[in-house]
This record gives sequence, C-alpha cells and structure tokens, in this order.
Amino acid sequence: MSEQSQTNSDIHCAVCGDATRVPNYGQQFGTLHAQWGYGSNHDGECYRVYLCESCFFATLAYLRQERRIQTMFDDDQPADEQAFGRVARDDFWGEF
Repeated sequence: MSEQSQTNSDIHCAVCGDATRVPNYGQQFGTLHAQWGYGSNHDGECYRVYLCESCFFATLAYLRQERRIQTMFDDDQPADEQAFGRVARDDFWGEF
C-alpha cells in the first residue's frame, strides 16, 4: 500500500489485522523496514511491515530470544536485554 493511501486511512497491523488508531491520539504503530542494496540476495527489494503495539513487542521479544540463542556460548554477552533496539526513552513528542 502506498504511503499516501496509508496516511489517509487506518493502518492495520500486518500480523493480527487490528487497526492501529488509538482514539484521541491517532495512529500508533511500529514498523519493520528493510531496503536491500547491491550485493545482497534481495537487491532492489524494499519491505515495510506495520505492527500494532502488542505485535511489535511480541516481535521484539522474539528477536531478543534469537539474540540470546545466537550468543549463548559467547564470552561477551549483550549488556542490556531490555534496551534491545530502543533508541530513545520518554520521547513523548517524537522529537528524537
């Protein structure tokens, strides 16, 4: 779906299908985005998956678990599992 049509209507979660509009607060969703370039197996492909809050955090929990599995026997363990992927906190107005 194009960006223009996404902004004019409700965005639905790609996993559960629920609308991501929160009454009185607008659209509240996360995205999984990839744009593959030259040399990758998916050269020229672009992906954008919209996720509601609960599906986003379920996906994040799955990725954290995968990282734990992949680094289980490494000498250097990831420091803070709860901060995995987070780039800001208390950014209520989206200023980051």
